[in-house]
Amino acid sequence: MNSDKVKAGVQRAPHRSLLRACGLKDDDFEKPFIGIANSYTDIVPGHIHLRELVEYVKEGIRAAGGIPFEFDTMAICDGIAMNHDGMKYSLASREIVVSTVESMTMGHCFDGLVMIPSCDKVVPGMLMAAA
Repeated sequence: MNSDKVKAGVQRAPHRSLLRACGLKDDDFEKPFIGIANSYTDIVPGHIHLRELVEYVKEGIRAAGGIPFEFDTMAICDGIAMNHDGMKYSLASREIVVSTVESMTMGHCFDGLVMIPSCDKVVPGMLMAAA
């Protein structure tokens, strides 16, 4: 598994200690680590439901024998950002989503990734990160 880079062998004892601080137990280190990129935020109407949705995704990952690790990405609502200087940041936010998802996935050596996006900048950002 790709996650063995952060969990297997004597040299990874410090890594395992940090993962134990996140609640992992001995048998969890034999399971795949699955990242969940969630674009939930409570200021974007199209993302509010993602907080609840991610809990079902975590349940599914556990049921399939994996260990879920959720992390957040940013999202800017075009409707709220339009007609003022905030609109300058909407398209640029897509690149931040790309960088966040790629950095978290590669930095933590996930074995798989579930992306939970919404809206027209976050969806392409997550797809670009997957590519």
